[in-house]
Amino acid sequence: MKFPKLRRRAPNPDARMSVLDHLRELRRRVIIVLIIVSIGAVFGWIFYGPILDFLKEPYCNVPASKRLNVNGTNDCALLFHGVLDGFTSRLKVSVIAGAILTAPLWLYQVWAFVTPGLRRSERRYTIYFIIASTLLFALGVVLAFAVLFKGIDVLISSAGNGVVAALTIDSYLSFVTLMLIVFGAAFEIPLLVVLANFAGALPAKLLVKSQRAGIFLIFLFAAVATPSTDPFTMCAMAVPMCVLFEVAVLVAVIHDRRKAKRLAAVQLPDDQPSMVDPIPTPLQELDQSGQSWSDTT
Repeated sequence: MKFPKLRRRAPNPDARMSVLDHLRELRRRVIIVLIIVSIGAVFGWIFYGPILDFLKEPYCNVPASKRLNVNGTNDCALLFHGVLDGFTSRLKVSVIAGAILTAPLWLYQVWAFVTPGLRRSERRYTIYFIIASTLLFALGVVLAFAVLFKGIDVLISSAGNGVVAALTIDSYLSFVTLMLIVFGAAFEIPLLVVLANFAGALPAKLLVKSQRAGIFLIFLFAAVATPSTDPFTMCAMAVPMCVLFEVAVLVAVIHDRRKAKRLAAVQLPDDQPSMVDPIPTPLQELDQSGQSWSDTT
């Protein structure tokens, strides 16, 4: 079995690629991302114990009377039923931890796949994209983890008195990781809005006119995307996203104003004559036969 070679991409000053070149480049970037996440998953596998204890903190915050009491202790233990459930849970935690730890590296690969379609002046925003996307994803993960402390308590306590939770490790980790990924990915949306504006696909005037519709769509997205159905989790995601969306609109407005000023400085007013040489320069080019233009005419 032959594996595809990860060749360095040839210089492309015109930013033009065929469909097959795009597919080859996509395959190359996907392979690199998988390698990066796999290396991060090795570290996640090694430090599985501390990572699991960290992810269990929201569940351990639930009152002991609402959790299953194992062997007469108040430990927040998670259960599993199948023989392979322990292995698959550890593998899942390792992969997710590896993806989060190596986020700047694979986010760069995403940006590197997009840059061939951008101008050279737009490619200088690479470092800013990596920093901003990493910080926004981390902010979403931190907010999701803070929401889990209250959200899991509310969801479990809603069952009423005389009922305790006996959560399996698979269902709990699936819920927690889904919350972390959804919050982290949702916080990247304002950055995509800014990138679309910088690329000229989303002007600031359109963003300003559609602010109300954008806020409504953000709340609708939060209601659908959050795994839990409580309004607290939905508002915890939607309100920060609305703030980030307004910041993205402000950045787009500033960018378009500066762009308009640059274009106005280059273009001449209608009442100002352009600089034209009154004496034409002689035509020195020769045709294919070696004769000058004047000789052929």
